[in-house]
Amino acid sequence: MISSLKVYVSDMQDPYYNLATEEFLTFSVGADVCILYLWQNRNTVVIGKNQNAYRECNVSKLEEDGGHIARRLSGGGAVYHDDGNLNFTFCVRKNNYNLEKQLGVIVEAVNSFGVKAMLTGRNDITVDNRKFSGNAYYESGNYAYHHGCILVNGNKEKLSDYLNVSEEKLKSKGVSSVKSRVMNLAEASDKITVDSLKTAMEGAFRCVYGHDFDMIVLSEEDRAKIEELRTKYASEEWLYGQKIPFTHKVEHRFEFGEVQLLLDVNAGIINHVKAHTDSMNVALAEKIEEALPGIPYRKEALTLKAEAVTGEVRDILLYLCEII
Repeated sequence: MISSLKVYVSDMQDPYYNLATEEFLTFSVGADVCILYLWQNRNTVVIGKNQNAYRECNVSKLEEDGGHIARRLSGGGAVYHDDGNLNFTFCVRKNNYNLEKQLGVIVEAVNSFGVKAMLTGRNDITVDNRKFSGNAYYESGNYAYHHGCILVNGNKEKLSDYLNVSEEKLKSKGVSSVKSRVMNLAEASDKITVDSLKTAMEGAFRCVYGHDFDMIVLSEEDRAKIEELRTKYASEEWLYGQKIPFTHKVEHRFEFGEVQLLLDVNAGIINHVKAHTDSMNVALAEKIEEALPGIPYRKEALTLKAEAVTGEVRDILLYLCEII
């Protein structure tokens, strides 16, 4: 049970430092504590743990414009951050994870401005059927977080310029462009600014959980640990991942998300696989990469393997059987 609330508001707009801070707060949260972390990134595309940076983002244009590509721990799709967005993270122990309450904080904060927010689908919050916030989730051992981005007064032109959203994904959402699907909360009320929303989020946090909160003050030791984590988040290996030579590329959109497979097939045997996906299941890519190597790239062999597994991995294997 949550008995203590804490709030940390970052004064940095460096995406690598902010993501490092998120990881630090998550793995240092107390047993009965919920931390609300509020943060902003400047001119950044943040991709999901298992996404292909170059497929999801116009990396060259982003870098030419002085922007940053960043990769988070959670699954899901790519998002664009600028100083017109407010990002939030709820850090808790897994037994205290309560998505209803966590989402309730965002809805309560927006509703406090007289704007009616609604939860839709797996991870979206909308006003008048237009998305202003997407959410993603992560857990490891006894620790978990739920985070997302709230569009307040973001630059939607840059969002369209930098994000490469597939036509299949747009069709699944029933829209013609990513820009038409999203909205800034400032369009619904001129009272909503990043600063006023921060205050509203803090008030809603207190209201929904029924406790007052303490502000977190980081020690020098804390900051040193965050700087060490920042090195990982800014590294080429973390941002772009392992590259493999591949002979086959497979792309398909499933109900659980888009999947791209790069297959290195030699003498009819799958030697190596690199999987990219915007699925919320952060473990899916690793499961696929472990399941396929060593299997003959033939329908019969893939069918046998599909019979031995379940869930999303099975769906992907059955799709491969269809297209071979």
